[in-house]
Amino acid sequence: MSHDLEYYLAVPYMLAVESVEKPDGDWVRRAEYPELPDCYAEAYAAVDAIEKVEERRIQCLKDMLERGEDIPVPRPPLITGEPELDRDRLGFARWLVDEKKLSET
Repeated sequence: MSHDLEYYLAVPYMLAVESVEKPDGDWVRRAEYPELPDCYAEAYAAVDAIEKVEERRIQCLKDMLERGEDIPVPRPPLITGEPELDRDRLGFARWLVDEKKLSET
C-alpha cells in the first residue's frame, strides 16, 4: 500500500549517531536512519550530522516514492491530529483540584 510523502515523514524512524574515525585519522559524527537505505550523513559536530541526515531522509523518501519503491514502515506514523480527551484522566484532575491537592492556576 502506497502513501504520500506526509505519511512517511510522520513515521518515527530510528535515528542513530556515532563517532567514526576516517581513514585520515579525523573523527566525525555519523548520523543515520538505519531503517532507510543509504540514509546517513557525516559532520564534525553531531548536531550538524543530524541536520544533514534529516535533509537526506526527506530526499530518500521522495526518491523512493518517485521510483515506486516499497518504503519501510517499521512502526506506525505519529498521530498528527488532536488526541481524543480521556474523560477518566480529566475526572482525576478535577478530583485533585476539588480536594485542594492541586490549584486551578
